[in-house]
Amino acid sequence: MALQNMEQLNAMHFDVLREIGNIGQGNAASSLSQMLSQAIDISVPSVKLLDFNESVEYLGGPENIVLGMLVGLKGDINGMMLYVLQKSFASSMLKSVFGKEISDLTELDEMDLSFIQEIGNILAGSYVNAISSLTGLTIDISVPTISIDMAGAILAVPAVEFAQIGNSVLFIDDSFLFTNAEKSADNNEIKSNMILVPELSSLETLFSRLGIEV
Repeated sequence: MALQNMEQLNAMHFDVLREIGNIGQGNAASSLSQMLSQAIDISVPSVKLLDFNESVEYLGGPENIVLGMLVGLKGDINGMMLYVLQKSFASSMLKSVFGKEISDLTELDEMDLSFIQEIGNILAGSYVNAISSLTGLTIDISVPTISIDMAGAILAVPAVEFAQIGNSVLFIDDSFLFTNAEKSADNNEIKSNMILVPELSSLETLFSRLGIEV
């Protein structure tokens, strides 16, 4: 039976998505470790099915200022990935590399944004490579488009896609743990939030390659 909406996904589908996230997060941690010159550990990512309003609230409410990175997916898997980063994430990364501290995301300059964009490339590339390594599917990603705005406005960007796949989206939490907390911000754990908005036919392709019915 063809997948009509995200609500049809079951526990087995979520286990697969969690494993893909775990592999992708591990790859990202290795790349970030080299970039930041320090060891980074990970915890098992969480995968949730949230509707639009729940997603906004989970990100701190509609007026919370966040950094969004939108990445397009093309090839055997089509859709988009939206990374939503809090100030703590950007602050930790900037402090680790440049020794720079920020009190607000609006303080980020062009160099800072370029650096964060490269991190977005690493995060998205690692997740997509995990899918490809498990399935053999070919997926191309676009250069991340960055914007800083209220969470409600950031999530409005893929809002049209929400309607096409049902009332819910896949919300994936990744946690990165700095082994050397002195080089990071006050808290040595930072999180990235990723909203995955694939075409339903692409999800069918993904699960079919892994021998899982939808």
